[in-house]
Amino acid sequence: MRILVVEDEAALNRVLTKHLKKHGYSVDACFDGDSAREHLQADAYDLVVLDIILPGMNGFELLKWMRSGGSEASVLMLTALDSTEDKVKGLDLGADDYLTKPFALEELLARIRLITRKRTGNKSNVFTIGDLSVDTEKHTAVRAGREIILSAKEFSMLVYMITNQGRVLSREQFLSHLWDFDYEGASNMVDVYIRHLRKKVDEGHAVKLIHTVRGRGYVMREER
Repeated sequence: MRILVVEDEAALNRVLTKHLKKHGYSVDACFDGDSAREHLQADAYDLVVLDIILPGMNGFELLKWMRSGGSEASVLMLTALDSTEDKVKGLDLGADDYLTKPFALEELLARIRLITRKRTGNKSNVFTIGDLSVDTEKHTAVRAGREIILSAKEFSMLVYMITNQGRVLSREQFLSHLWDFDYEGASNMVDVYIRHLRKKVDEGHAVKLIHTVRGRGYVMREER
C-alpha cells in the first residue's frame, strides 16, 4: 500500500512516516493541503492519512476535491476536533475512517488494516491462495505449513499480489504502489524482486502462484 501522510505538525508527520515505513508501507509526506493536492495529481495513492486543520486547503476541502474528481484512494482522517459534527462531516464527504488525536500508533496500523480488508472484501487480516497464507498483522507468510522469510519489500510485494490475486499487475503499478516519490533506482527492480519471491514462494512446489504475462506484467494465481 502506498500512503500519503498530510499533517502540518512536523514532529508528528515524521513519527507517522517513520512508523509506517518501518511496517513496510511506501510513504510520501507533505505538510499542507495544497502540496497534498499536487502529490495526488502526480501519483496514485492507496491511502491518504489526512489531518483536518491544515495551512491553505484544509482536510475537508481536500477530501471534497478528491471525491469530486473521482479519486478512489481511501482516506483516514486525523482530527483534534472530537465532535460528532466534524466526524459526521468527514464521513459524509467520503472519508473511510477517522482517528482522534492523541492516538496510539498501533491503533493507526489497525485502522489501516481495517481499510485494507474493506477494499479487498476480506474478513480478516489473513489472505490466502492455495496453500499460501499471508498475515498482514503479524507480517508472516506461510506455504504448506512452512514459514517464508521475506524482506520488508518482498513482503509488501507479496501482499500487493495476493490482495490483487487474479489481476495482472504491470511493472508501473508495482512501482507506483510500492515505491515512494523519491525512488530513483534501477528500472528492473520489480523484476529483481519478483525473482526473489518466486524462489521463496514457488520453488519446490508443483503448483506455481506467481506468473509472468508477457508484455503486461505479473499475476498471482494457482497454475501448474
